Amino acid sequence: MARWEFKLPDIGEGVTEGEVVSWLVKPGDVVKEDQPMVEIMTDKATVMITAPKAGTILETRGKVGGVVLVHSALVVFDLAGGAPAAATNASSDGPAATAVGSIQESLPGVASLAAAAPRASSSASSSAGTNAGYFNEKPLATPATRKAARDRGVDLRNVQPTGPQGRVTKADVEGFHAPQDGTAANGASPAAPQALVAASRDAVKITAPTASQAALEERVPFAGMRRKIATKMALSTRTAAHFTFVEECDVGALKSLRQRLKPAAEAQGVKLSFLPFIVKATVAALKKHPILNSALDESTQELVYRKYFNIGIATSTDAGLIVPVIKDCDRKNILDIARDIERVASDAKAGKSRIEDLSGSTFTITSLGAQGGLFATPIINFPEVGILGVHQIKTKPVVRGGEIVIGDVMLLSLSFDHRIVDGHVGAAFAYEIIAYLQEPDRLFLEMV
Repeated sequence: MARWEFKLPDIGEGVTEGEVVSWLVKPGDVVKEDQPMVEIMTDKATVMITAPKAGTILETRGKVGGVVLVHSALVVFDLAGGAPAAATNASSDGPAATAVGSIQESLPGVASLAAAAPRASSSASSSAGTNAGYFNEKPLATPATRKAARDRGVDLRNVQPTGPQGRVTKADVEGFHAPQDGTAANGASPAAPQALVAASRDAVKITAPTASQAALEERVPFAGMRRKIATKMALSTRTAAHFTFVEECDVGALKSLRQRLKPAAEAQGVKLSFLPFIVKATVAALKKHPILNSALDESTQELVYRKYFNIGIATSTDAGLIVPVIKDCDRKNILDIARDIERVASDAKAGKSRIEDLSGSTFTITSLGAQGGLFATPIINFPEVGILGVHQIKTKPVVRGGEIVIGDVMLLSLSFDHRIVDGHVGAAFAYEIIAYLQEPDRLFLEMV
């Protein structure tokens, strides 16, 4: 038997570890060269790791939801061809990982301001284990270190690393002391005492079922994209001060315009929905209210005004809600945007999104479609400062020219970060969008 360890290859872009999303092979399986073996989610993308050689799987390393370090053993093979047992790295065989179905770890737009390198102010002090002023959105740490941090109630984002490649070590956690001014470096509350954290964990622990009930339960790892979404949703609600503004929009004129333009769009192979018009209306409103196209860089305490308009389109997929991005919407016409929306949405649903389509958003639109409901409170795609929720068009009585008539009404729900956006500014932005949608011909007058 020629036992050979295949190590997690260097996927590039500074990635040092990955989370096991799913195993496609198990011990005893005979695999062919290039056969998919395991999905690994990194800070940048989800990648499919394929077999570098043909052989029999002896061991798989890493449980679903667990973290595997780059250059650590991932799969142990029995090589039928008698390859040298001393070969322990597949690097000589060329790249073994390809970004198939790439899905960014963060809800798109977060990485646009989050530095890949650890953040620390020039006044940060490491004496006595204090990490004053230090904050890193994506700390690197092993599962054991993360557990130690949880047990001690320590927020790893505030711990300055001393390990190799900027990794937080267990010693860093044990020597950490939270800032004494009652506030963490990122403006959030300091880590809770260990007893409080333990109590919190106990409070959400599932009550042990009876033996008969346990037989009717199924447990699956809370991992992969669903866990990433949960992390980013929690970050947004924990950091941004959400407030929501809801208003009606009479879209009768928009509905009529779309109906007239559909045949011309179809003749060019474009499926024309309401969404491209909503994107253009949003961009026009963002130009008049640039604060809504900004983001707060908390590492420098600077408000960054983006003078480009990349609109994220929240898309439901089997893996969860992801946000592909339509770039430079201010420079594109309705048909261009419609084409881009159809392409990125189709790629997202098929799990084939490109990394460049999943980053760099400056403002996000989410549509609940047929399940539009009355209204909702959409969660901001942090670090953006606003999000637009679009609801189902419903037939309702409306007043036109002093008379009550039957109209087509769509509710818009907009959430804003109240730290950045004042209430009257958010309302003015909402009414600007509504004005364009109620008189959509204005979009063509102002189109570049």
